Amino acid sequence: MTKTILRANVLFLLFSFYLSLNAQNISDRIDSLVHKSSFLKTSEVGVLIYDLTAKKELYRYQAEKLYRPASVEKVITSVTALSVLGKDYQMNTRLSYSGYIEADTLYGNIYVKGDFDSEFMPDDMDSMIKAISNMGIHSVKGRIIGDVSMMDSVYWGPGWAWDDTPETFQPYLSPLMLNRGCVNISISPSGGDKAKVEIMPESDFYTVNNTTSLSGGNLTATRNWLYNDNTITITGNARHKAGVSMNIFDTKGFFMHSLRYQLQENGIFIPRDSVTFGEVPENTKGIITVSRDIDEVLKRALKKSDNLSAESLFFHATREILNGKKYLNHKDGQEAIYKFMRTDIGFDNRKFRIVDGCGVSDYNYVSPELIMEYLKYAFHSPSVFHPFYDSLPIAGIDGTLKHRMGKGKTFRNVRAKTGTLTGVCSLAGYVTSPSKHTIAFVIINQNVLRYVAARKFQDEICSILASFE
Repeated sequence: MTKTILRANVLFLLFSFYLSLNAQNISDRIDSLVHKSSFLKTSEVGVLIYDLTAKKELYRYQAEKLYRPASVEKVITSVTALSVLGKDYQMNTRLSYSGYIEADTLYGNIYVKGDFDSEFMPDDMDSMIKAISNMGIHSVKGRIIGDVSMMDSVYWGPGWAWDDTPETFQPYLSPLMLNRGCVNISISPSGGDKAKVEIMPESDFYTVNNTTSLSGGNLTATRNWLYNDNTITITGNARHKAGVSMNIFDTKGFFMHSLRYQLQENGIFIPRDSVTFGEVPENTKGIITVSRDIDEVLKRALKKSDNLSAESLFFHATREILNGKKYLNHKDGQEAIYKFMRTDIGFDNRKFRIVDGCGVSDYNYVSPELIMEYLKYAFHSPSVFHPFYDSLPIAGIDGTLKHRMGKGKTFRNVRAKTGTLTGVCSLAGYVTSPSKHTIAFVIINQNVLRYVAARKFQDEICSILASFE
């Protein structure tokens, strides 16, 4: 019996010594990489590596310092949202009416209760139109009212760049979003002087100024975003078929006027001046509810690093944490994130600054230590970890890692959230070692001019970790 115990102790000591040597080897290799990378002479980096299986820190370098996170902040948003909302949570856009129906006329109002569904698309609006049509309504003697009481009227987050509009990655935020607050423009030769222009979704909320010609120069499509103008101007010569997308100013107006327009196109008459906004009364009668699973929003937020989806998660989590509060703003979101950070993550929020859900703002400051705690929290919470892990980009396969780490031991192995902002390149996630250990890592490069160098540096660290025995 004594010999058996002694042998077990010896084996344990040998195994511990082996792990210690291996961890030291990992530390030495990453440390060498940090000190030999020439681009770090003019930039900064924070690195933290943790073996979740062995519950042991493997490496740290400036991990307590503050950095702008860029889109790795979506790790904080996603983990918080999954924790407080649950993996089965749904976003619900509700259509209802007041008054009564006589013959083919509704004598009352139609209401749309916005729920910040970032994935509400034209097909969903078609479902609403079909539901109204199936009631036999062909005329509305009342108003069509949008309820946007979930959020206040400030449509961008603090510190967002005003000149990022009219790009699709920065739509105007609202509880009522149609087609992600954007239009898709298709331009093609028509056989005549002017090009053929098609814009979806169809609406009278925007106008088209088609000045294309056979003698024109390069094809362009834009709107006067500086003056919040929704006149889409297309110039140049359409030699080949082309497509472009852009955001539209005032997404709540875009949603409601598009609904009214498309109802009219389907034989349901509502005057153009009948569109307005207000809260839905309690006694309305339901017509249809368009529901969206959180999983669909989560996957776009993480795999495609989509800002709108992340903001949707941010505000839904905020509403839950603040017990259903209405007219939410980003300050409320900050309060909610800080509350979860203190009570569930166990970190002092006064050491950090988080002002939005997507990481676009230059006002955000986090540390690799903080991001690591969210990765660890998720790993130890199965109901959070499984949907979170499944939604992360996979190296060499999909999302923002589709064209990175496409060979070797990192291929299909690394699952991580990328982040890119002016001067910032970050990566945070998980990798599995050959010994089946799950290793979490956070790498935030700051003051970077050449993103290629930063990404190569991050990929090399992941390669070292993927080889960790």
